[in-house]
Amino acid sequence: MDREHASPLDVAELARTALMSTAHFSRQFKETYGETPYSYLMTRRIERAKALLRLGDQTVTEVCFAVGCTSLGSFSARFTELVGMTPSAYRFSDHSALVQVPGCVAKQLTRPARPARAAKAVIGLP
Repeated sequence: MDREHASPLDVAELARTALMSTAHFSRQFKETYGETPYSYLMTRRIERAKALLRLGDQTVTEVCFAVGCTSLGSFSARFTELVGMTPSAYRFSDHSALVQVPGCVAKQLTRPARPARAAKAVIGLP
C-alpha cells in the first residue's frame, strides 16, 4: 500500500496474498498498524498529497487524482481531518522551514496523524 497508494484498494486481494480471510486480515492489520487497511491507505495518500502540494506546481484537483482519490470532496474532507487545514490552505502556507530538511526527515515531520491516534501518542497510550 505504501508503494501503490494511487491504486485502488482491494482488501480481499491483500488478504488472499497474506493467506488470510478478509475479516481476519482486517483485524490483524488494525491490531498491527492501529487503523483499518482503508484508513492506512488514505493516510499514505494524504502524506503524498502534502508533498505534492508543497511543490505547488499542481492544482488541488490534480493532486487529488494523482494520489489515487476519485472524489475531490472526500479527498478534501479527509485531508482537512488529518492535516487540520484544507488542501488549498496547506498548498499556500509557508513551507520554507522544510527546504533545508532532508526528505526522509521532512516525511516524518509532515506525516499526517489521525486526531485520536495523535492524542494517544501524546499521553503514551498504545
